[in-house]
Amino acid sequence: MASVPSLASTLQQQLADALTAALPDAGTADPLLRRSDRADFQANGILALAKKLKGNPRELAGQVTAALPAGELIKGIEVSGPGFLNITLTDRAIVETLAARAADDEGRLGVPVAADAGKTVIDYAQPNVAKEMHVGHLRSAVIGDAMVRILEFTGEDVVRRHHIGDWGTQFGMLIQYLIEHPGALKHEGDASDGEAAMSTLNRVYKASRALFDSDEEFKARSRDRVVALQAGDRETLELWQGFVDESKIYFHSVFDKLDMEVRDPDIVGESGYNDMLEETCRILEETGVAVRSEGALCVFFDDVKGPDGNKVPLIVKKTNGGYGYAATDLSAIRNRVQDLKADTLLYVVDARQSLHFKMVFETARRAGWLNEDVKAVQLAFGTVLGKDGKPFKTREGETVRLEDLLDEAVDRATAVVREKAEKVGLSEDEIVGNGRYVGIGAVKYADLSTSAVRDYKFDLDQMVSLNGDTSVYLQYAYARIQSILRKAGDAVPAAHPELTLAPAERALGLHLDQFGEVLAEVAAGYEPHKLAAYLYQLASHLTTFYDQCQVLSPDNAPEVVENRLFLVELTARTLHQGMALLGIRTPERL
Repeated sequence: MASVPSLASTLQQQLADALTAALPDAGTADPLLRRSDRADFQANGILALAKKLKGNPRELAGQVTAALPAGELIKGIEVSGPGFLNITLTDRAIVETLAARAADDEGRLGVPVAADAGKTVIDYAQPNVAKEMHVGHLRSAVIGDAMVRILEFTGEDVVRRHHIGDWGTQFGMLIQYLIEHPGALKHEGDASDGEAAMSTLNRVYKASRALFDSDEEFKARSRDRVVALQAGDRETLELWQGFVDESKIYFHSVFDKLDMEVRDPDIVGESGYNDMLEETCRILEETGVAVRSEGALCVFFDDVKGPDGNKVPLIVKKTNGGYGYAATDLSAIRNRVQDLKADTLLYVVDARQSLHFKMVFETARRAGWLNEDVKAVQLAFGTVLGKDGKPFKTREGETVRLEDLLDEAVDRATAVVREKAEKVGLSEDEIVGNGRYVGIGAVKYADLSTSAVRDYKFDLDQMVSLNGDTSVYLQYAYARIQSILRKAGDAVPAAHPELTLAPAERALGLHLDQFGEVLAEVAAGYEPHKLAAYLYQLASHLTTFYDQCQVLSPDNAPEVVENRLFLVELTARTLHQGMALLGIRTPERL
């Protein structure tokens, strides 16, 4: 089915045409249309045109109003102040537009696929091999997963990349320990048990670190093993692969708890670019982008200086011949642009790495890998804080394990669900399932409802509350609609454009119609918090609607019941779709 233009876009076009017809000397003009609390919409563009044409703005506003076509869209226009247009739409136009959205047999609610969609590689959820995931890994995973879903829904060709930390000097120590202690990576129980896998990795890491710190001969052998790893020694690589495979079992178990899909082909870690590193350095040096400084290969920037006023370089190759993170990141850019043919590279990375990526992106531009047709963007995110406003730590001052945090969220949410289970008639299986959906949804929503670059406080008590801006409030709104639809009996949702809408019905309908425009804005600016805000406002409009417009009242005419059922059903579908794009489930009963 073709996409459904929003009421705002239809009105915008009619106003633009009227401006051109009434004021031909104005050229192409923007009506500056926006939602208003004085009417449905307000157009403010005439004031600027009046200054340009040196005319009376109220007179010009009258000319534009007269040039608007007669039809079923506009109910009334009032000229206000210095030429502002306060515009009220007809109830028929609102209901007919929503009916067209509801009739979309592709399940997109009439949301268009972007005509200028391209190919985006999104780099997110980047854990480290042989290390536990902690609260610091949460935001990249949650924000990145939401952006993948949103961009794909709007039509973008998305390539997922998980740039895991799977290379470096620590692997020499780990591999050497495995050689001298064969079988150390084997663990008892289910081979797919993520917690068992991490327990094994932790045990091996601690034992190898203790030996590395206490035995100089083992330390020397470990350093030799790093050289063998980098040289591609077969036995060394096979043992290294064992660490990677064991870590993936663990990664998948954590991502499963987060209700996220992470596919093996999308995991391309630091090691995936090893064969490109030397060529990347050669190209940068031959083109003059990088220069030798004190034996290292560096890129300098006029605006990046240290406290002493000297320029701080991006080190691509170290004095000892080793490669820095920059060499890997620049090689990844080459691969993503030249081999994957991406036109946008999106990095969901901690804001504290902003300077590094600024330097990497500028280096890539100088080398010609990024240009007017290919851009790189860092979707920078802030820190997860505790209730005290300080970085989230355990009582012992250690970083919080991500699994522990998620388990606690599910436990708290399950308790909340259980309190209401008897009233709703939930089975034990439903209590457990909904507890998971509510708990994980609460964690995700708390993250996604905050502008990514800002820090946010992790407060589970607030996250699982039925009140306020929480995912539980939205999930409950969805479940409440499903309850009403089950109780409707023979009455079915059906649009009735001939009816006069109550104020709460109009407000709900106009907000529903904005869904596609909000998604386009979210996708363009990589701002999932704006989708969360839209959904919260939608649930708030629904609450007001419930207070003022009883749906199944026996006092209502059948067509009123049907129209209100139509409005709440479309609200449920919009909530479901919007929450799904944030990676959050909506239980049918709660």
